[in-house]
Amino acid sequence: MKKLILLLFATLLLSCCNKDDNPLRTNPVDQLPPTTQTGANTFGCLLDGEVFKPGLTNNSLDCVYQNINNEYYFSLQVNRRDANNNIILIGLSTKAKQIEQNNSYQLNENIDGNAYGTYFFNLDFSSTTSTEVGELKITKLDFINNIVAGTFWYDVKDNQGVIHQFRDGRFDMQFTQ
Repeated sequence: MKKLILLLFATLLLSCCNKDDNPLRTNPVDQLPPTTQTGANTFGCLLDGEVFKPGLTNNSLDCVYQNINNEYYFSLQVNRRDANNNIILIGLSTKAKQIEQNNSYQLNENIDGNAYGTYFFNLDFSSTTSTEVGELKITKLDFINNIVAGTFWYDVKDNQGVIHQFRDGRFDMQFTQ
């Protein structure tokens, strides 16, 4: 009888536990904003395995797509402050390169005709290169409603030689022209 009571107690105790209540067990990707295409002004990615979402600074989201002298420039920049009050800035850009819906672009060197990713932390500015690369996919580009949405991943090496990984990135932004 004691074994039966112990078994019932253990079953009751275990059934009261919910693994989703433990933030340490939550999948970080599930904490990112949903992948949408409505101009919701959302952005998120995993930066070195940790959730990165903008906030806690003025103008934490900025998105521009402009034609300047018949060359197209796309720029999406987001930032936030970390626990030590340092600003972290992440960017996706093109330099003299037009983007189109349902196309993918390799993120590499910051030169004319390329797309590239950037990372700024504590006065250290880094960007993708020919060896630290990534990919940007534009899933929506709507010039009537000024909406651009997509996904991305990339790597950058900072000035100390540390490679930072940006994974599972997604954005759904209204842009200015």
